[in-house]
Amino acid sequence: MVVEPGGCETIALPVSNTATGLPASLYVRVLHGQRPGPCIFVSAAIHGDEITGTAVIQRLLPKLDAQTMAGTVLFLPAVNIFGFQAHSRYLPDRRDLNRSFPGSAKGSLAAQLANTFLKEVICHCSLGIDIHSAAVHRYNLPQIRIAPDNAPLRELAMLFGAHAVIESPLRPGSLRDIARGEGVDMLLLEAGEALRFDELSVRCGVNGVLNVMAHLGMIQPHPEATQVTIPARSRRSIWVRAPRGGLCVLQQKSGDAVHKGDIIGRVAGIFGDDPEDIRAPIDGMIIGHAVLPVVNQGDALVHIAEVMRFGDVEQRVDQITDGLLNDRLLDEDELI
Repeated sequence: MVVEPGGCETIALPVSNTATGLPASLYVRVLHGQRPGPCIFVSAAIHGDEITGTAVIQRLLPKLDAQTMAGTVLFLPAVNIFGFQAHSRYLPDRRDLNRSFPGSAKGSLAAQLANTFLKEVICHCSLGIDIHSAAVHRYNLPQIRIAPDNAPLRELAMLFGAHAVIESPLRPGSLRDIARGEGVDMLLLEAGEALRFDELSVRCGVNGVLNVMAHLGMIQPHPEATQVTIPARSRRSIWVRAPRGGLCVLQQKSGDAVHKGDIIGRVAGIFGDDPEDIRAPIDGMIIGHAVLPVVNQGDALVHIAEVMRFGDVEQRVDQITDGLLNDRLLDEDELI
């Protein structure tokens, strides 16, 4: 299919068949701008239960007009189509799509899907924005993950306007890893929690994509896409784990600044006996936390980033949260 300049089309890329024998396709909404410019993609739900990005794409599409846009955007709101339907992180064969790249046209189901995504999407773009959320029973403060030591990518990450920018190594078989091999820069947004929408995460994703597109000259700066503060930067993060099994009550939350030795929570037995304090091992900012109070010894509870520059992260969270009170409530159809 050819999408003419100024046009918008939805394309179904054949992947495989479902267990019923019916075709399964990867759906892409293509916005081909009227004027020449870069080609980028925005993807969501590579892990099928991480649906924050799906809501971000839904909210973005009405704000963009191919007739006034430069360049091309490929939107993929549900890459792991099988896990998305099953509310599962994985594919039916229990493989993790984000460890299956580059894949193979004749391989496993995950390999076929990864190979289609690579050949039909990644290889045609110069930049990708991949949107994730925390694993089940966890929450992630909106944060951008980028490859280390990439100055142009770091600039885009800072412009995105999430609450933190984390420079983290690339994992073999991941989308970020294979994209780098193809010369495609990647911004990975982590925001919110699995199988849930929250307004802070969705708004951060929408504004961030608009910020990046404006910086690339694809659109005019959008009035909603304004960066409130400078994000915190980090190259190191630590998970604080439960010292014992029992019930956990956290006293700090994602977005809070903590100092080494601060009490961030407490775990006690089911009768409230023998409570143990959980203390911050480093100075930093909480970028993720568990939302399930029932824990086993060793469970990950709080994710702390050692920050290079705090900025006013807590103020930023408060400003965005307070701003929601002035907005109308979202219609159910707008996010579902």
